[in-house]
Amino acid sequence: MAEESDLEKTEQASPKRLEKAREEGDVPRSRELAACAVLFAAGLSFMMLNGHLSEALKQALRTGLQFDKGTAFDPIILLMKTTHTVLDLLIAFSPFALILLTVAIASPILVGGWVFSTKALMPQFAKLNPIKGISNLFSKNALVELIKSIAKSVLVATVAYFVIANDLKPILSLSSMPIESSITEVNQLMTHGFITIVCALLFIAAIDVPYQLYHYANKHKMTKEEVKQESKESEGNPEIKAKIRQQQREMARRRMMSKIPNADVVITNPTHYAVAIKYQDEGMSAPIVVAKGADAVALKIREIAAEHRIITLESPKLARALYAHTELDQEIP
Repeated sequence: MAEESDLEKTEQASPKRLEKAREEGDVPRSRELAACAVLFAAGLSFMMLNGHLSEALKQALRTGLQFDKGTAFDPIILLMKTTHTVLDLLIAFSPFALILLTVAIASPILVGGWVFSTKALMPQFAKLNPIKGISNLFSKNALVELIKSIAKSVLVATVAYFVIANDLKPILSLSSMPIESSITEVNQLMTHGFITIVCALLFIAAIDVPYQLYHYANKHKMTKEEVKQESKESEGNPEIKAKIRQQQREMARRRMMSKIPNADVVITNPTHYAVAIKYQDEGMSAPIVVAKGADAVALKIREIAAEHRIITLESPKLARALYAHTELDQEIP
């Protein structure tokens, strides 16, 4: 039944449907692009802070590897020295960590934009349904995610292999280098590795972003019945609106008919049109149209006029002109 329902969803999601999904915290996201952004920020900030971080690491190693006899056999001094070294490293690396934290929080908005929804934070007990959970494991989306994870692992592993193979000699020679030279070499190797792996992840993200947008649009597609129902909710049921308009016309017609007994004269076609007018010397510069109608309505106006012995004047041209160019309760121009 679920598959049949999905096949029926042929219409693109309406702005109202997308806005509702956004309010619920449901927006397109690309984890691959976010991971790529974090790794790129790590590599870029590492290169920018390279001198500062290298100097801090060198100083920590110098301090940590310098011992005298009294320090080596005093656990309290060793603990204080280690604590001081660790704190210095934490302070030195804090800008680097702050940049990564900021990018990790902000990177999801690259696809889908910023959204905050309390509904997304509420517990959803429907997700605890084991049957639905098992069916999700074998869904199309789960298969795509599995293939994507395998492809990403293979690609990153392949890139890492070639990076290490290319830099194998410098890596093996690190143990024979002085500390300061080895740290500089490690920085260069890490920078090269970062750039290469970021390029690989960027390739994956370039494929994942269009897929996530396609998957999101496909997930929120609507059936023709849903589109029709939403249109009714937004604009009102056409049948109900037609009935309301009909009732309004009937009420207006009854009000018009109730004013005919006050008319002074009814001008007729004589069969197709009828216009009832009223005139008072005081307060009126011209006669006022109190009722008008054609065919069945004109017949009703003539009947009411006859009932109340109102003068009826047959003038086809005048009746047609008054019917076409006057408004109810307005003076004749």
